[in-house]
Amino acid sequence: MIDDFLAGDLTEVEEAVRKAAAAEIMPRFRQLAAHEIVEKKGPHDLVTVADRQAEEHLTEALTRLLPGSVVVGEEAVHADPAVYDELLGEAPVWIVDPVDGTRQFVHGDPGFCTLVALAVAGEVFASWTYAPALDEMAVAVRGRGARLGGEPIRSGSPAPGQVLEVATSHPDFTTGEQKRALLGLNVDGVHTRPCGSAGLEYLSVARGELDAVAFSWENAWDHAAGMLLVAEAGGAQTTIAGEPFRITGGNALPFTAARDRATAVRVRDLLRG
Repeated sequence: MIDDFLAGDLTEVEEAVRKAAAAEIMPRFRQLAAHEIVEKKGPHDLVTVADRQAEEHLTEALTRLLPGSVVVGEEAVHADPAVYDELLGEAPVWIVDPVDGTRQFVHGDPGFCTLVALAVAGEVFASWTYAPALDEMAVAVRGRGARLGGEPIRSGSPAPGQVLEVATSHPDFTTGEQKRALLGLNVDGVHTRPCGSAGLEYLSVARGELDAVAFSWENAWDHAAGMLLVAEAGGAQTTIAGEPFRITGGNALPFTAARDRATAVRVRDLLRG
């Protein structure tokens, strides 16, 4: 089923993502009322009516495009954590983050995006990263490369001797042990900054504008789309244990995704201390 779907016209998925953003997200951008914004776990973990409505829109549209598929969405899992177990099943799974970078969205910053990935048994086969306020759409299909606005993108490699630019987890989302690991990046030759939208940080790596990310949380909706995008652009990823990151969870954290294998290994080794 998945092979036949991937061999078909995937622009229908892209159109579904664009329509959800146009209908549910952009009309509320810079128009949110206070009662439409809710804290989940703290001031940096927000949800809005746009998140919920966009996820509902995408759930209906995507499962219609691929009968028999299911959706693991950030808001659905927040309401019922058992939904996450669908990642381990045999049915194709749409992994959805309706508004990645909700904090930016709430503050009127255009640096947010909608993330959709298609996976089976924990393996990601296609992904869509759409920044509606920036009108940027990145698509990756396993074995077929990564594209931004329809044009191929490559991550390339950092120039020899240049300072590595690395986006890292916000301190609010790290344990004491993970904080200590991330402090390993505070060395000469590396410049770190807190990440914004994870999806857009992955896009920056895939297009060679950012050298690496180092993250300490593993929610599939934040990473599935971007991980495939970086891989198909020529990049690499690894956990602190030297293992591939698994979207199904249970990873040794932090982990990194980078423009090339050598950079991923360098960041991993610094995280190990």
